[in-house]
Amino acid sequence: MVYFGFLTQLLSVQIPLEAVSEEQYNTTMAAATYTLPSLPYAYNALEPSISAQIMELHHSKHHQTYVTNLNKALQSYSAATASGNVPDQIALQAAIKFNGGGHINHSLFWQNLAPSSSPDSKLEAAPKLMAEIKATYDSFDRFKEAFTAALLGIQGSGWGWLVKEELTGLRIVTTKDQDPVVNGEVPIFGVDMWEHAYYLQYLNGKAAYVQNIWNVINWKTAEERFQGTREEAFKVLKSQL
Repeated sequence: MVYFGFLTQLLSVQIPLEAVSEEQYNTTMAAATYTLPSLPYAYNALEPSISAQIMELHHSKHHQTYVTNLNKALQSYSAATASGNVPDQIALQAAIKFNGGGHINHSLFWQNLAPSSSPDSKLEAAPKLMAEIKATYDSFDRFKEAFTAALLGIQGSGWGWLVKEELTGLRIVTTKDQDPVVNGEVPIFGVDMWEHAYYLQYLNGKAAYVQNIWNVINWKTAEERFQGTREEAFKVLKSQL
């Protein structure tokens, strides 16, 4: 069965081409326009771990740029598909992957952060996840050390994720640039290790950024993703169409 390509795969939305007419297909793809999601808290809500200045620039400028460029690439891809221009379809996949990944990663990232004063940022908000972390890593502290080491080991730009795999359980993974988690795992929570996520506040002290971001992880959201499905984790993306 043939499925529409890269972005729909990333969003776990599969469209069987033989089930729709060419006219319906082109109309569907032309309508796939994404918008910048609203944050579930104010720009200054994560201070002092993440400054209001960084949050505003990160969300309203960087994330918005990914959304804008994703929509442009999808429009061009739709036109190339309608005209049967295979070379252009292939050429556009890099832009769709990069900007689509940026949109996916940031949409998940905002949701897995919470003010340090919120009960959602306390470990007690994720009892089942904490039990699995302790079973997998022996203790939360050992997990934290392993995750921190993975984040600081990223060369250049990228992301660190705790994911749930169907057969092997919890695993720490890193992805390069804006590559999203697309191998069937459920993203439990992620941390942005691009310099734009911390440099205005921490300069080259990314270890301090990583240390402080633990104060604003939304463990309630992490618990919900741990207990849920991949499709449920990505529902925030579908609501932005």
